[in-house]
Amino acid sequence: MTALVEIIAHGAIRELRLARAPVNALNTDLCRALIVALNAAVADGVHGIVLSGNEKVFSAGLDVPHLMSHGEDRHALLDSWHAFFGAARTLAESRVPVVAALTGHSPAGGCVLALCCDYRIMARSPDPARPFAIGLNETQVGLVAPEGIQQLLRRVVGIYRAERLLVAGELVPADRALEIGLIDELVAGNEVVPRAVAWLQRLLQLPTHPMLQTRTIARADLVAALHPDNIQMDRFIEAWYAPDTQTALQALIAKLRK
Repeated sequence: MTALVEIIAHGAIRELRLARAPVNALNTDLCRALIVALNAAVADGVHGIVLSGNEKVFSAGLDVPHLMSHGEDRHALLDSWHAFFGAARTLAESRVPVVAALTGHSPAGGCVLALCCDYRIMARSPDPARPFAIGLNETQVGLVAPEGIQQLLRRVVGIYRAERLLVAGELVPADRALEIGLIDELVAGNEVVPRAVAWLQRLLQLPTHPMLQTRTIARADLVAALHPDNIQMDRFIEAWYAPDTQTALQALIAKLRK
């Protein structure tokens, strides 16, 4: 069986590459594999982590067909969403810095994972007419981003801009994402991972304890955003089964099948 998360060593830095073909859609197994890989990296004593994807898509977000396959089985649906939010929390709570190497499109759940990292470096699309995009497009597929997820976006782009992006469910082209601070760097595709490693190497030259302690304090609001009180999973699951949400999700699945 092919690993869902590939492990690549860069000295004291470990790259975790999402490897669920074709677009790294986040199903239960991939989310759990990511949690295991993150925890193993920290337990093995790595000093920094790079989270990457494939050459066109970092992660296409939650695997909607997988979620819809649960039907009326709320326990299975809840389990899948817990796995996803567990992956996000594991990134947010990581004791070592994590850089998101956004090797391609990063919508919805892919954007959430990126927002939980310390730094975001995105690839410039080889086709200028079709730039890679990032954002929380939940409203476009009939979902409501929980308060905690909205807080993650506000944290990096500001309150008003986050409101506009969230309400519209807008996916932001990479160059604009750089302009508004949603990503930190925009580079050629083959430079994304090397730049992520280089950023971590510079950070790790600082005195270790002061850097990590300062980081913990600075990221406390990010960790708090993902507390269950800010996700309200029961309310989220109820909204999942709302008629207009189900109609929008079915339309998305039909579009994906074309």
